[in-house]
Amino acid sequence: MMRWLECRIPPPLVGLACAALMAALTWWRGGWPPAAAVSWPLWLLLVLAVLLDSSAVLAFVRQHTTVNPLTPQNSSTLVVSGFYRVSRNPMYLGMLCLLLAWAWWLQQWPALLGPLLFVLWLNRFQIAPEERALAARFGEEYAAYCRRVRRWC
Repeated sequence: MMRWLECRIPPPLVGLACAALMAALTWWRGGWPPAAAVSWPLWLLLVLAVLLDSSAVLAFVRQHTTVNPLTPQNSSTLVVSGFYRVSRNPMYLGMLCLLLAWAWWLQQWPALLGPLLFVLWLNRFQIAPEERALAARFGEEYAAYCRRVRRWC
């Protein structure tokens, strides 16, 4: 029914939309939190996000395959090294960590809607079609990878 939305909106743009929603909900509920909201969990999430995203992109570059999330069918290599040994989607996991860090900083429970919507959107409109394309492209190799490695972590 809504297949026309599949692989149409780049995940970073989905993440930005979720972050904007989180900011709007926080503002609507009473404004920005004090600067004291910056703490070790926030830094941990930020460092994890940078590590996941940068190493995942680097793994794609090293394998000479596309990083473009709108054309998963153009993948030339199945990347299974680095963080891809523990998550099939470390780039998206890194983006989720950024949204969780933003939610932590905002200190409002409605801000958790952003990460939730991000995961729901990506599972339905990005990851599922990517998995279909990779299964068609790499067959049993991809199926075996899916049996070994979880979608998120």
